[in-house]
Amino acid sequence: TSLHRRDSKEKLSHSLVFEKNILKKMKIAVIGQSLFGQEVYKELRKEGHTIVGVFTIPDKDGKADPLAAEAEKDGVSVFKFPRWRVKGQAIPEVVAQYKATGAELNVMPFCSQFIPMEVIDHPKHGSIIYHPSLLPRHRGASAINWTLIHGDKKGGFTVFWADDGLDTGPVLLQRECDVEPNDTVNTIYKRFLFPEGVKGTVEAVRLIAQGKAPRIPQPEEGATYECIQKKDNAKIDWNQSAEALHNWIRGNDKVPGAWAEVDGQKVTFYGSSLVDNGTTANGQPLDIPGASRPGLVTKSGLVLFGNDGKALLVKNLQFEDGKMIAAAQYFRSGSSAAVELTEEEKAFAEQMRAVWQSILTNVAQIEDSTDFFKSGAASMDVVRLVEEVKLRASSCQLQNEDVYMNTSFQDFIQMCVRKLRGEDDEEELVVDYKNINNMTVKMPHQLFINGEFVDAEGGKTYKTINPTDGTAICDVSLAQISDVDKAVAAAKEAFEEGEWGKMNPRDRGRLIHKLADLMEEHQEELATIEAIDSGAVYTLALKTHVGMSIQTFRYFAGWCDKIQGCTIPINQARPNRNLTFTKREPIGVCAIVIPWNYPLMMLAWKTAACLAAGNTVVLKPAQVTPLTAVKFAELAARAGFPKGVINILPGSGRSSLVGQRLSDHPDVRKLGFTGSTEIGKHIMKSCAVSNVKKVSLELGGKSPLIIFSDCDMDKAVRMGMSSVFFNKGENCIAAGRLFVEESIHDQFVKRVVEEMKKMRIGDPLDRSTDHGPQNHKAHLDKLVEYCQTGVKEGATLVCGGKQVQRPGFFFEPTLFTDVQDHMYIAQEESFGPVMIISKFKSGEVDDVLRRANATEYGLASGVFTRDISKALYVSERLNAGTVFVNTYNKTDVAAPFGGFKQSGFGKDLGEQSCRTKFTSGV
Repeated sequence: TSLHRRDSKEKLSHSLVFEKNILKKMKIAVIGQSLFGQEVYKELRKEGHTIVGVFTIPDKDGKADPLAAEAEKDGVSVFKFPRWRVKGQAIPEVVAQYKATGAELNVMPFCSQFIPMEVIDHPKHGSIIYHPSLLPRHRGASAINWTLIHGDKKGGFTVFWADDGLDTGPVLLQRECDVEPNDTVNTIYKRFLFPEGVKGTVEAVRLIAQGKAPRIPQPEEGATYECIQKKDNAKIDWNQSAEALHNWIRGNDKVPGAWAEVDGQKVTFYGSSLVDNGTTANGQPLDIPGASRPGLVTKSGLVLFGNDGKALLVKNLQFEDGKMIAAAQYFRSGSSAAVELTEEEKAFAEQMRAVWQSILTNVAQIEDSTDFFKSGAASMDVVRLVEEVKLRASSCQLQNEDVYMNTSFQDFIQMCVRKLRGEDDEEELVVDYKNINNMTVKMPHQLFINGEFVDAEGGKTYKTINPTDGTAICDVSLAQISDVDKAVAAAKEAFEEGEWGKMNPRDRGRLIHKLADLMEEHQEELATIEAIDSGAVYTLALKTHVGMSIQTFRYFAGWCDKIQGCTIPINQARPNRNLTFTKREPIGVCAIVIPWNYPLMMLAWKTAACLAAGNTVVLKPAQVTPLTAVKFAELAARAGFPKGVINILPGSGRSSLVGQRLSDHPDVRKLGFTGSTEIGKHIMKSCAVSNVKKVSLELGGKSPLIIFSDCDMDKAVRMGMSSVFFNKGENCIAAGRLFVEESIHDQFVKRVVEEMKKMRIGDPLDRSTDHGPQNHKAHLDKLVEYCQTGVKEGATLVCGGKQVQRPGFFFEPTLFTDVQDHMYIAQEESFGPVMIISKFKSGEVDDVLRRANATEYGLASGVFTRDISKALYVSERLNAGTVFVNTYNKTDVAAPFGGFKQSGFGKDLGEQSCRTKFTSGV
């Protein structure tokens, strides 16, 4: 327990001032439509205003507008006039019905109808309108489109007072945002114009209620008015630069859609992004009339060229019949064979047929050929359909885009089934799978560099071994120095030039959450791979190796938008008005070298914090356990991580070319390592000599566990067993030596032996197995030698100490007693299932503390006692990064983890871990 104390004599030096703003409640008429209008309406009601009437559009195909539906639910009067004017003149009956509401203010969020001045000027407080641009720029109905088409660097919205001109009234309030290079109408609307626009409109009403609302005349300088964007005038003019083409396409995406004639038909282009001019694209040429040169259909999409020779990339194409495809599939469109449905999939298809029927109420019967949009569906129906799929098949993660690209019922079902089977090819990721051990576990086995699985330089490979039987699982690519350089270059480019470096923290968090979701969907597969490759018992792998990895990514996803700097009081602050503040910025390329005992969990502990902070990663898994790392790379690509953000390089072990090159590389800015103290020292030296890169090290341990006679014996035995034999003893914080008080020593040893006899040794995939094989042959041989040394030095081998006589790398759980302080096994870590017990005399607390601290390691420690004073006394004096009291092995993603002395420095997990992945600038 951590206590934060404050001196009782301390006084608060600041008085508290409460300011109460009296908010006048008004009678408001809401005139508008859409989800935006609905949200404004709801917020105004929360503010306490009375909505005297909602004026919106007539029902479409029997469905009320969301604003109307919300108001009707609340019992508010709703008016659905088809029009307010005829031949420019207000309709008297319509105006009369409006005036009868007694509105004091008109609020018009996204009003699409022409409202007569008799209505605009009638309320006491007039009328305010939300407009999605920074007026006076982009007056008119297609403001968002033109913000993007003109390539504006700043966008935003205006709430203004309505007058008799077109968006010319005085400004009440404006808010601006940065326009991202690849924003579309949809992304900028969802990211800023919708959520902040709702808040801004409600704030404008609040200012009016407080009598503080300004009326700032709009200047004519800089005023623009562009036409309404419709399909007819969205045709692409190819005689422009690549940037202008990109702006035109994204400015018309999704509505109305920029189009051109290709192969004799109208083709609409979606999902444009600019391409690095130095990138060479390989693909199949596509002739486009009017373009400066043919496009290229590549595996990433359709590459188009401007008249300046520069390029852009389009992701999706839509044909005249409404069919949308991935641009990369242009020449393969319609060629994929239909999959045969299982009985379970047929049942799902019929459920979805009923959903389509409930949405498309004007269609008598849903046939396989029924087209979703041609049958009257709108954008809100797409959202509903996606949610309905999630309710019935949570593993089928649909995006709105998937519906637009599969408009017929048959295509839609085929797409859903492929996703359910994991056969959908997101981002054209090419994976060469191995089906390991004749199981239905698909495992990549190549290097993962810049978003692609690739062979190592020279095609070099090695065999990764199943410790259960000693047989080869598969050949894995063996990274070379040139591969390291490629991976670091990709990570650097992704950080400095790519989408990742420009992504806002909240979107980064959503991406990490999506990765955690995919890991959870594949948790049984990951646990199986971990069991086969590392020997971890499946049930433990599922809960800890995989389970805590998922928790780690979820935890750090939440930190993405919560890393903050601070302001610093300085002498020159007044009267010179100087301001000093710190800003935390990501470091850049982070190299990670992880051990073999928790392959996936160690990856997660280090990678999640790096990604949350905005860094890019090059990771080397242990040579003997590479498989969950490369499977993780596949899931990260499926989650949508940009190319180069995550790179995985299986490589050689102790004399690692990969690890050494990462330590030496001048473009790596931080290296995180978990492993032996010997290798950690070498890495630290290399990092210093190369470019003084930051280092965090989690190294060896010889963690002491002190058990006093007043302990809860049952718990001490249970947790003492866990402290040593958890994960076959291959545990960095395993209790390397137990100090048991003399008076309970024999009883404790007897109880431990009884429990050890109950441990079931066997195949880690058997759900009843307690103890699986050691990780690899060299480690097994080391354990045999370790125990032989203990016997030679005179320690008592109570049980175990030998290899189990069966195929594989199984080692008997082992117990030594009568271990003296000078012995090798008392000083050195076994990193295996070897319990080492030493006695200490009753009452000699300080002496046992001295013995426990007589080691160069300081990773973890523990104490068992019912005496709280003794527990606090001992825990304060144990030289270790973690002290467990009456428990053991209880790590959590929110608690920092790291050691003292030669156990290393730096922290994994917790807030501090995330902060150390930043560099602070002033």
